[in-house]
Amino acid sequence: MSNNLELKKQAVSEITKKFQDAKSVVVVNYSGLTVEQVTALRAQCRAAKVDYCVLKNTLARRALDDLQITGLDDVLNGPSAFVFGLDDVVAPAKIISDFMEKSKVEVIKVKAGLMGSEIMTAAKVSELAKVPSRDILLARLLGSLQGSISGFVRVLDAIAKKQSEGDAVPAEA
Repeated sequence: MSNNLELKKQAVSEITKKFQDAKSVVVVNYSGLTVEQVTALRAQCRAAKVDYCVLKNTLARRALDDLQITGLDDVLNGPSAFVFGLDDVVAPAKIISDFMEKSKVEVIKVKAGLMGSEIMTAAKVSELAKVPSRDILLARLLGSLQGSISGFVRVLDAIAKKQSEGDAVPAEA
């Protein structure tokens, strides 16, 4: 077997592993970005523990075929960068959306997304970007629970005070 074919098979297996480990993936067209813009985007991705990489479309197709994921063939043409969310489902979509807003760049375009084995359109990726992050949702849940519990404690305390006040009042004969 040729060395080149062996290298490609190894690359496909690494890409397959990336797709398997990712909770979500966003595929973008990055053509037209300057080196500074790509560097800034990569820095944002690193800060959020998200993996940004440019892959050959044919190798990505083979990796997706290995995972029996179909439906991305029509978007895997032209320059494609993949943003893999390893810890957070929302992070890749949010990073790309924030980057597009802050940099006012119309050059980068979302092609599609992948959540598990579900294919997402560019519109669905945009909707996903509007969802608060996992940490924010957990903080909101904790705040709600804490508010409910403290309210319950106040009610119990008021009942206990009312009963103790009732016991302290001398009974008239």
